[in-house]
Amino acid sequence: MTRKLLNHLAEGPETAPPLLLGPSLGTSRALWDEVAPELSATHRVVRWDLPGHGGSAPDLIGPGATVGDLAALVLDLADSLGIDRFAYAGVSLGGAVGLHLAVHHPERVPSLAVICSSAHFNGSKPWEERAELVRREGLAALAENANSRWFTPGFTVPRLIEDHRDADPEAYAACCDALAAFDLRDRLPEISAPTLLIAGRQDPATPPAHLREIADAVASATLVELPGASHLAPAQCPAAVLTALRAHFDGGAKRGMEVRREVLGDAHVDRAQARQTPFTARFQDFISRYAWGEIWTDPTLSRRERSMITLTALVAHGHYDELAMHVRAARRNGLTPEEIGAVLLQTAVYCGVPAANSAFATAQRVLAEEGDDGAAG
Repeated sequence: MTRKLLNHLAEGPETAPPLLLGPSLGTSRALWDEVAPELSATHRVVRWDLPGHGGSAPDLIGPGATVGDLAALVLDLADSLGIDRFAYAGVSLGGAVGLHLAVHHPERVPSLAVICSSAHFNGSKPWEERAELVRREGLAALAENANSRWFTPGFTVPRLIEDHRDADPEAYAACCDALAAFDLRDRLPEISAPTLLIAGRQDPATPPAHLREIADAVASATLVELPGASHLAPAQCPAAVLTALRAHFDGGAKRGMEVRREVLGDAHVDRAQARQTPFTARFQDFISRYAWGEIWTDPTLSRRERSMITLTALVAHGHYDELAMHVRAARRNGLTPEEIGAVLLQTAVYCGVPAANSAFATAQRVLAEEGDDGAAG
């Protein structure tokens, strides 16, 4: 019999690195509405609903459930999607799931972010009492004061309040059972994955001290505290959370800058960085992240081959300033002047003689400057 899966939404290219996003108790995948679409530009983002929340079936867990049970459901979901290893970010209960995965299944989680969460949730009694209350009276009363638990005064997200009110009481109570039994403090030093911890400075549920406790125990941890953020930081401060997650998960910009320097040379990149202004900063980040961090790092083609393709494309479009830069890059990537000349001769056939004539002039000038006498033409 096929096992039921957590309701989920997948966004982004299937070939991109997978990133799973976990929700807080009482919310749905809508918690990530302001963050997930942006992350999906560079990742295959999969956000999931807790049992009895959003679109997930309530009978996926029952009384006495544990965080380990929820983690097993997440692994089932990942397996069903053909995802072996995945970066993971989770809020509150979703963050506890991430900690459990990092301790018990380190081979599955190479990178982790824990947001407004904890390695323990202030003992079992408050959660046992909440579970009993919900089983007896439902969720209406809790939903009424959700704003004070989740957000700073004056802020709200009606969709999330509605999700809280509509959650299944039995499944919600079972999640409370999981929080009541959760205490991973003695296992934190076992976490080897690079771990980002995000705390809301005005979070009454999991104050920054809870995140600092994890940061002190996990060797590869980084702690970020967000001013003005309460418990549901991705909903209240999405830009700040997105910036932190990108810096943590997306090595593309850093690796892209490394490759950019290797191909174009430090002098060129330093000049480009020196000319950067607030107006051009996002474009420079775009170049490093996508052109150099994704395309030029793809091992399918060698750098020599990429240089040949790039030279051809630049000739075809008449971008001769860029061509000069990439003639230098082609030499750094191992092309000889004769090979560069052969590439430009090929462009004469398919891009036109006038374009190739200008390209040869540009290349000859650059190669002469580089000391390659008789260069390309």
